[in-house]
Amino acid sequence: MIDVLLQTLPFFALIGLGFGAGRSGFFPPEATAWLTRFVFYFALSAMLFRFAANLSLAEVISWPFIWAYLVGTSVIYLLATGVALVRGIGVEEGAVEAQCAVVGNVGFLGIPMLAMLMGEAAVGPVMMVLAVDLIVFGSLIVIIISAKRDGRLSPGVLISVGRGLLKNPMIVSISLGFLWSASRLPIPAPMNEFLGILGAAATPGALFAIGASLADKSAERMVVAGWLSFAKLVLHPLAVAVTALMVFSVAPYPAAVMIAAAALPVAGNVFILAQHYGIAPHRASAAILISTAASILTVSAVIAWGTQ
Repeated sequence: MIDVLLQTLPFFALIGLGFGAGRSGFFPPEATAWLTRFVFYFALSAMLFRFAANLSLAEVISWPFIWAYLVGTSVIYLLATGVALVRGIGVEEGAVEAQCAVVGNVGFLGIPMLAMLMGEAAVGPVMMVLAVDLIVFGSLIVIIISAKRDGRLSPGVLISVGRGLLKNPMIVSISLGFLWSASRLPIPAPMNEFLGILGAAATPGALFAIGASLADKSAERMVVAGWLSFAKLVLHPLAVAVTALMVFSVAPYPAAVMIAAAALPVAGNVFILAQHYGIAPHRASAAILISTAASILTVSAVIAWGTQ
């Protein structure tokens, strides 16, 4: 545990550096937005394409793995939604809280950190987790809120969701990478070098951007945010561990990677969606802040268990 904690500390130190830069005003919100855009559209996309281009889709896709993650995550999603409805806060707020409980920072934090700490073989499983999060749960919140507001699920909503997925640079870069891999063409040396240099900026850039974006987050509504952070950091990986190891019999290594990915803190895009729809943005903000701070210990513990 201590050894893994020491290995994860540089990652969280970069987040802390970004937080300090943002909190002091040296790195204003406008700068954070542009850095995030650079990482999202360029550096992380280059990293994902390069990883996917060197993997075989047939080797990466495992239906027991996908079902284990999907079922385990759905259990916590339904639990968080149920708790929200019992509290009487309504379907829309429940959808935001459920998103906080299951959608982790896989793209910006999970891929670079787990690839470094658990080996490059972790990249394939992490990308499958990312794909399920983006395609299933990232779409689900939009569908639920739109259907609730319109009183029905219109084809326009589904078309809009589909267009959003097709424009997502993470999905695009992974898909193009697998297409390149399927062509069996080697990546030309200059192109590989270019992707390597650009992709290397993803890890420090993403971690710094995470920290800077947390600088303007508030820790209001501590009780609810604490519950959502507990659901994300403890209940989510626990549910995924049960489905992966006891129900679908996923192999130990990919199961460990899946569980570690499930233990990641709440993703920043949950706040973006909450703010966009005007639904509980302060609650999402607090959950992101608390879960990120607590994950220094919880993620280290899960990775230490998974790498035994």
